[in-house]
Amino acid sequence: MKHFPSGGRRLFMLLLALYFPAAFTRFVVLDRFGAGFEVAQNIEFIRRINGLASIEDVRHIVFNASYLVMGLGDVYLGAPVATPLDPRHRLVTTKYNPARTWTAENSVGIGGAYLCVYGMEGPGGYQFVGRTVQMWNTYRSTPEFEPGTPWLLRFFDQIRFFPVSAEELLEMRDAFPRGKYGLDIEQTDFKLRDYHAFLRGIASEAAVFKKNQQAAFLAERERWAAAGQPEFVEPPEEAPAAPPAGIPEGCEAVRSPMTASVWQVAVEPGQRVEAGERIVVLEAMKMEFIVVAPAEGVIEVVHCTRGGMVNAGQNLATLRVQL
Repeated sequence: MKHFPSGGRRLFMLLLALYFPAAFTRFVVLDRFGAGFEVAQNIEFIRRINGLASIEDVRHIVFNASYLVMGLGDVYLGAPVATPLDPRHRLVTTKYNPARTWTAENSVGIGGAYLCVYGMEGPGGYQFVGRTVQMWNTYRSTPEFEPGTPWLLRFFDQIRFFPVSAEELLEMRDAFPRGKYGLDIEQTDFKLRDYHAFLRGIASEAAVFKKNQQAAFLAERERWAAAGQPEFVEPPEEAPAAPPAGIPEGCEAVRSPMTASVWQVAVEPGQRVEAGERIVVLEAMKMEFIVVAPAEGVIEVVHCTRGGMVNAGQNLATLRVQL
């Protein structure tokens, strides 16, 4: 195919959305101690791993790139997978490892060389660059969400972003799914011959950009290795069960139903709890699991710590049952 329709759609984006610090905190506390620098400063990490001189350079690239939609539904509900048409705009990042258990709806992130807009709240691993308007509209048809097609984007759409304030973004997100705020949409043709000519014209600049980017990426990996973090090693799929600990008479063990990370310890020794009350929150497979008290009683001992790993069947807390 020599050319195809390409709807140039401009979406609204805030480079550092106010919703992200909560996701950063959850990731640093739960998923990987020592990875906080990359997570708490996503834009700085993207700058560093791409060999850019300043955060303003990241901002300039994000807001000047034209992203071609190559797929839909990558991260639920019409989420686009897009890549910049200009190779000088192709920022490259690693993903969170392990992944986050929570990401705000319509967060915009980069993973590898691809950009994605999360269609709904959920887990994820792309590095944040901002937040935008809704990708999916379940309940209403509007000029952007035609009847029978609740997803916003189409294959080969081109996405352009521009900065707005936090207050403006909230107003847009409130109005957009109700048809009270519209997008600028320009119908264009993508011509492969013209695109190849464009690539030939910038070939030397693109090669320099790629060379600097690759050098920065390798330097970042060397820093990880020097810090003792060349890669994250997942625990074995079938970790050996913890040896059963002696349970005092009149007590009951509150055991882990799976191998998981400890996201939250909600009790302390001596605390009285009711049956069904939260004891520990675990994280596994990008999901959270609440472990509750099997009966009314008093916490005798807590056997786990926040951020630690536990195995299936391991005693998380010893409960002295109230008779």
